[in-house]
Amino acid sequence: QVQLVESGGGLVQTGGSLRLSCTASVSVFSIFGMNWYRQAPGKQRELVATFTLGGRTTYTDSVKGRFTISKDNAKNTCDLQMNNLKPEDTAVYYCNGGGYPGPYWGPGTQVTVSS
Repeated sequence: QVQLVESGGGLVQTGGSLRLSCTASVSVFSIFGMNWYRQAPGKQRELVATFTLGGRTTYTDSVKGRFTISKDNAKNTCDLQMNNLKPEDTAVYYCNGGGYPGPYWGPGTQVTVSS
């Protein structure tokens, strides 16, 4: 079974930064498109960022200019650098892979931004 695990979540003040990392347990990571999703309490899950097989990156409008998705096939990792965090960024962040979206999900990591 493919396993994805997120790390790097935590509590940060408004304007601060966090770097989330997703580590995959598979050797076929190089052919995985990767995504970061987030879900706040009482809200639907939303797509935050995508790293495609062709190397394109896309972002939801609310995080453009603040978040950066990257992928390192040698390390089997996909990171989400989050800068200038806002309270509305508070959510559980999920790594997703294998498509757009793919079938594989991590268990999530909590990001809380205090005002």
